[in-house]
Amino acid sequence: MRQILLGVALALASSMVWSSAQAQTWTVPTEAQRCPSKWGAGDERGSANHMKPASVLRATQLIKTGEVIEIAHVLNDKMPFFGTRRFDVHVKRTFMNDFSNRRGSNEEVVISEIGQVGTQFDGFAHQSHEDSHYNCFKTGAISTRGSFTKLGIEKVGTLMTRGVLIDVAALKGVDTLPDTYEITVKDLQDALARQRLTLQPGDAVLIHTGWNKLWAKDNARYVKSCPGIGVAAAEWLAKQDPMLVGSDNWPVEVAPNPDPKLSLPVHQVLLVVNGIHLLENLKLDEVAAKQVYEFAFVMQPLKAQGFSGSTVAPVAIR
Repeated sequence: MRQILLGVALALASSMVWSSAQAQTWTVPTEAQRCPSKWGAGDERGSANHMKPASVLRATQLIKTGEVIEIAHVLNDKMPFFGTRRFDVHVKRTFMNDFSNRRGSNEEVVISEIGQVGTQFDGFAHQSHEDSHYNCFKTGAISTRGSFTKLGIEKVGTLMTRGVLIDVAALKGVDTLPDTYEITVKDLQDALARQRLTLQPGDAVLIHTGWNKLWAKDNARYVKSCPGIGVAAAEWLAKQDPMLVGSDNWPVEVAPNPDPKLSLPVHQVLLVVNGIHLLENLKLDEVAAKQVYEFAFVMQPLKAQGFSGSTVAPVAIR
């Protein structure tokens, strides 16, 4: 009897630890509710407007040892891909210069969706509600055959600010959160309390789920689903006014969403409604293992005219 009671208690405890929020229905706010952006009508930079000399100076104050931790994955053909996305590299042995010093030359040709592979940064042209993007720019009005005339990733520029790691996996005492675990507001708040940190406007908020341990090892599982933040957690984060929200999974959010009628709604909550950039497929195992919860975050998207996103290689400096 005692063993039965112990088993029941353990089961209840386990269910309490892993219970996600109930499936939350969500509707995209109307254009009248979300436009113009708080950054002003016609603004194209959204949360990147936090990038100012003050954010740089604040970040530099966090550098104590000078250690640089790379938090991006290496680009190669072993990465997880979705659909027709690809990363094909063809090396070009161009020529041997016919001069006395016999200078050889080599190059590469890359065939890829360079804005949406590897560790990647989502711009506002990437997602919409029907044909309406951040600040109510319309797809038909800003898209051309070769690029977007508004909301292009080149508008973002270098980002340097205070970075905060929210280690939800450590909070739960696991290496990796379960496949479709929805991170709640309470999870974020409890993890921050455990780390003795609070969020500040303009932060780069990075969420550790442990999912990056599957990268290039079990790509099928990596892309099938993932743990991540839900709608409520995304809306709570938006109220904290960050420069960006990132994670070590492919969409930042839980996938699939607990509400089967919703398709990646956090992308709309953050990108479309609130103008907050997303940073996906981060490599956060080293910063998590070293418990580097606060650091200087530095990143620059490609200067790619009219792109909807960019492959990036951010760093954490402490």
